[in-house]
Amino acid sequence: MGEERFADKGLNRTIMNLTYADQTHPWFAVQTRTRYENFAAKQLAGRGYEVFLPFYQCKRRWSDRMQEFEMPLFPGYLFCRFNLLDRLPILTTPGVIQIVGIGKTPIPVDEEEVIALQTAVRADIPRHPWPFLKVGERVRVEAGPLSGLEGVLLNFKGRSRLVLSVSLLQRSVAVEVDGEWVTPIPQQTGRTVPLSSFVLSS
Repeated sequence: MGEERFADKGLNRTIMNLTYADQTHPWFAVQTRTRYENFAAKQLAGRGYEVFLPFYQCKRRWSDRMQEFEMPLFPGYLFCRFNLLDRLPILTTPGVIQIVGIGKTPIPVDEEEVIALQTAVRADIPRHPWPFLKVGERVRVEAGPLSGLEGVLLNFKGRSRLVLSVSLLQRSVAVEVDGEWVTPIPQQTGRTVPLSSFVLSS
């Protein structure tokens, strides 16, 4: 079982295109060995599990040239949908360390957060890891491939970015968007704010 450092584009597309009739089980974040995200994802997918492993384009210099690779947006983690009462096959999968939770109790990832990440990845918009963030002026995306998503508006170096947060992992992802796509959402007292965080900077 060799180490797989960089993403397999074929695997990425295969995982992103998986559809299942039974989606009654929640998503969980699964921690993997360092740089074994791809390997563990292949193993889980091969066992019939629905797996989501988002990537981003990363440029690295090798000797006298630059090369571009696909790297995991959440290094050391992937998302998997399964029945918590039957989690032993997950824990015994090669490359898997544990299921993320509080103490020894696995905690599901918010469904809206996973849907938001999947929407951004399928839209094929430039993205990269971002510091965890959940607060700010809320906005709604009214146009473009991310239409319908709600988030938080921030200014950052004159460019618009939509930051998606996974609260359980305390990590975020920035997605480039057009600032004209968004409109402010009026503050509503007592309104429950989804766990997903999106930050736009313009």
